[in-house]
Amino acid sequence: MKLRKGDTVRVIHGKDRGKEGEIKQVLPAANKVVVIGVNVAKRHTSRSSEKQQSEIKLIEKPIAASNVMLVHKGGVTRVGFKIDGKGNKVRIARSTGDEI
Repeated sequence: MKLRKGDTVRVIHGKDRGKEGEIKQVLPAANKVVVIGVNVAKRHTSRSSEKQQSEIKLIEKPIAASNVMLVHKGGVTRVGFKIDGKGNKVRIARSTGDEI
């Protein structure tokens, strides 16, 4: 998977199109990512003791990795790989050729 935890991405498809956020978690087996502030769902919790109160929690649900693009220098770009001079595999922005 070409996306990593901590990358800033923009949603390109779905109900949250245009929103940007940081990747909180990557799920490579399902080809999904969890983005902070995107695809938020409400979950109701009931109280388990007299001291605890019931509440409504907002949680981020996974979104398909194909529905987000990496933000690099203010614009979205595809991600590629190349081998640098030391023989290491590095990620590059396809639009500019810069290392990410």
